[in-house]
Amino acid sequence: MATQIRRQGEVAILEPSGKLVGPSVLELREAIAPQIETSDEPRILINFENVNMIDSSGLGALMEARARATRKQGRIGVIHVGKHIKNLVVLSRLVSMFEHYDDEDAAVSGLSA
Repeated sequence: MATQIRRQGEVAILEPSGKLVGPSVLELREAIAPQIETSDEPRILINFENVNMIDSSGLGALMEARARATRKQGRIGVIHVGKHIKNLVVLSRLVSMFEHYDDEDAAVSGLSA
């Protein structure tokens, strides 16, 4: 798994790819952490377009990031959540924990407000 990181205004856009399981979850944590730590009110968008699998440790990393961002009055949004990931998030009752957007422009606009 590799995570590309870019910025659009004040929003950090993370684009992980592959499977968010096992060791790749640590890579995701290491990609998200500086985005939260270096900002007073972090705004993060995670694009799941190229992620084809996530397990409970991946969900845990996302929940940990959300908790850390929320403590700093930050927000995390998601786009392009595939069916497998969406089903897992709904089943684990975490669906309302993240802001869902239809596309990147809407997400950046929504997270920047």
